[in-house]
Amino acid sequence: MKLITRAALGWGPSAAPIQTSTKGVKVHYLGQKVSPALAADHAKCIALWKAIRISHLANPRENYSDIAYNFAGCPHGYLLEGRGIGRRTGANGDQTLNRAHYAVVGLVGDEGLTEPTDGMLTAIRDGIDLLHQHGAGDEIKGHRDGYATDCPGGPLYAWVKKGAPRPSAPTGPTRPIVDLSRLVSAARTDPAKTGTPVSYAGVRTVEDALVKEGLLAPALSDGHFGTATVTAYAAWQRRLGYKGAAADGIPGEASLTQLGTRRDFDVKE
Repeated sequence: MKLITRAALGWGPSAAPIQTSTKGVKVHYLGQKVSPALAADHAKCIALWKAIRISHLANPRENYSDIAYNFAGCPHGYLLEGRGIGRRTGANGDQTLNRAHYAVVGLVGDEGLTEPTDGMLTAIRDGIDLLHQHGAGDEIKGHRDGYATDCPGGPLYAWVKKGAPRPSAPTGPTRPIVDLSRLVSAARTDPAKTGTPVSYAGVRTVEDALVKEGLLAPALSDGHFGTATVTAYAAWQRRLGYKGAAADGIPGEASLTQLGTRRDFDVKE
């Protein structure tokens, strides 16, 4: 599971009502035009998810206490935390329906990006399974089940009607996995020059990604998270919009995840 938490999104605990059990989970889509650019740039998925929360909190008619959904699945296979575990959704139509099921949304719409990727289906299924482990019953339904709406759209609803199966495991080479805690340790302790033992092999994966981003000279991709790499990573953080102490060159979960999405590696904590 590739989970991006509320903390990584810069959000505090959800103010949504506590609800520790439901009959199951309902699957949603966004019901609007979604840019196909999301499929090529995970940073746009994060930006969209944050924008949805802002729009929900600004909606006086619905009077949302938080983003309406418990989780979202993005085209890159990441599960984005919304209200999260143990919180009543605001997405299913009315209070009775919201009490009956939690809600997981796929970041697809009725125009533009309309077909869920295998990664998105995997992420939605991850969210469903996570909610099943924390109080949701066995039911998996579409938003339209019990409410007059086209949601979750044809492709997602057809998948739900099949039982929301996980896509077949991909074949071929696996993506590198970078351990965030070991990478941070390297960034805090590695020497500023080469010639000493490499503390963590995953450093080279990140350095190669920074080279591809044009932020680190190829000759400095040596497996040491020294001064040059810290400087390059700080430039990556600033590119993402971080400022001040938040762009100190020490990797964080959100910035590293976005770098991995662009440069083909995964992150574990």
